[in-house]
Amino acid sequence: VQLQASGGGLVQPGGSLRLSCAASGIIFSSNDMRWYRQAPGKQRELVAGITSGGSRNYEDFVKGRFTISRDNTQKMVYLQMNGLTPEDTAVYYCNAHKYSNRRNFDYWGQGTLVTVSS
Repeated sequence: VQLQASGGGLVQPGGSLRLSCAASGIIFSSNDMRWYRQAPGKQRELVAGITSGGSRNYEDFVKGRFTISRDNTQKMVYLQMNGLTPEDTAVYYCNAHKYSNRRNFDYWGQGTLVTVSS
């Protein structure tokens, strides 16, 4: 299983970035896909998720600014981030999650760094 996140970089406050995550080695359409982030000195936290059925959920701190989407044909998940603030600076991780046979399966990508600074 491989999750390859990309799209991070340096952006000014108020700017936008689009993160991408390419998945392989899993039945992509059967997995819920999530973006997490980890800021320096902080714990990893959930940012947004999209279920295998396409339902989206967002943490309050990104609602109205971030949009998660997926393309099952291409096995890709995206995170469009608008209105970025310095507080959004973190390493962003792609996660694939599936519950099967009473077990949770979680797979992680390597992360992509987002730095919001003027």
